[in-house]
Amino acid sequence: MAEFPRIRDMREDHDLTQRQLADILGMPQQQYYRYEKGYRDFPLDVLIRLSGLYGVSVDYLLGLTSNPKRAE
Repeated sequence: MAEFPRIRDMREDHDLTQRQLADILGMPQQQYYRYEKGYRDFPLDVLIRLSGLYGVSVDYLLGLTSNPKRAE
């Protein structure tokens, strides 16, 4: 599994701790940590919520594109 540095970077850019973001997503901090570090795959619903929270595309979060814009 891969680590997701862009997801970590977006969290840090928004001045959120893992615990704060885990609370927003309704999960334990340790579970979010495992997702961010790539120990477990992000569920699709979590990726969609992160995309909405940060205003960027899921592809951008996953590092598949350098364009952060979401499709309209």
